[in-house]
Amino acid sequence: MARFSSLLALVVVAVLAGCGRPEFSDAEKQTIASLALSKLPPLKPDTTNRFADVPAAAALGSTLFFDTGMSGGGTVSCSTCHKIDRQFQDDLPQAVGVGRTNRRTMPLAGVAHDPWFFWDGRRDSLWAQALTPLENPLEQAGNRAAFAHYIKARFGERYERIFGPLPNLSGVPANASPLGTDAEKAAWNAMPASQAEEVNRVFANIGKAVAAFERSIAPPQTRFDRFANDLAAGAEPKGDAAFSPEEILGLKLFIGKANCVTCHNGARFADGSFHNTGVPPVAGLPPDRGRVDAVAQVEADPFNCFGAFRDGDASACRELRFMVKTGPELVRAYKTPSLRGAATRPPYMHAGQFSSLDEVVAHYSKAPASVEGVSEVHPLQLSDRERAALVAFLKTLTE
Repeated sequence: MARFSSLLALVVVAVLAGCGRPEFSDAEKQTIASLALSKLPPLKPDTTNRFADVPAAAALGSTLFFDTGMSGGGTVSCSTCHKIDRQFQDDLPQAVGVGRTNRRTMPLAGVAHDPWFFWDGRRDSLWAQALTPLENPLEQAGNRAAFAHYIKARFGERYERIFGPLPNLSGVPANASPLGTDAEKAAWNAMPASQAEEVNRVFANIGKAVAAFERSIAPPQTRFDRFANDLAAGAEPKGDAAFSPEEILGLKLFIGKANCVTCHNGARFADGSFHNTGVPPVAGLPPDRGRVDAVAQVEADPFNCFGAFRDGDASACRELRFMVKTGPELVRAYKTPSLRGAATRPPYMHAGQFSSLDEVVAHYSKAPASVEGVSEVHPLQLSDRERAALVAFLKTLTE
């Protein structure tokens, strides 16, 4: 009896000793390793923006990013929606600049790794994206002629040290834009083509400076990364890198049964692609069909990769050249957001449809049909315990 008790005690000790050591298959370990921040590749040079990695351009871009003068009324800046202390987003279901928009503000950490920008990918470069809110009447509500005058008056010397001489703007109207009010459009159309091109060049350089700054915004390391690094090294995760049994279950579900990793893959937990996942529309907002309507917008953008304001040659335009333009899969398809830091930035989805991660996971578990097009998501029928475990794991993607 004493011998049996001793054996039983040894078994208990062995089991308890192994409790903190998560068991994963070799395939699971490879997948987990691929998600670690250490696997994030270096940023590729942006050959469409020769100023992308110029420190002086990034410094000017940072100034412009936080400058409320970069708006029609002088009250809104890029940082109004992309708040530096909130992962460069704003916690609102829809962004509010001069007015309320119909989309959620996306965080900016690591955004320069993306091939497409905005929830629907209606811009094909970070610098072209940076220009769009400047003239959107609901965001910064300015116009490109006014911005050119503002740059010359306020930042002329800094601009010219980076981009070269500013054009003569003495004959340029104070307010003019092909996208503005009727008066601004009329003023723009009355300008000589050469003058409009000069203003567009200044405007493009504003975007290139802001993009140079945004390229510097990188995601921080998280508990998950420390766990993944220890696991890859064959060490037992310790301290905050040690996952609870619930977090381990959530991770296993994420890369296994729940299939989250199909879209949320790579070191940013995002594939850069567009998917219809059956997220419902928000009552009262304008119709929003996602990627299917953005194709025409990116093709028509004069600042796209095929346009006259691209630096370098057209070899950089592969994404635009081979862009999928039609197909049912584009209807109500939106870009996969990065999950890094997601636990601390509700609400979720492209228009803030869900107020918590619990609601997000419940949506994917049920997988309701899309109101238009076909959802790619199939019902997971996760138990309450499994849904809670997934949420617990997602929280490890925060510092």
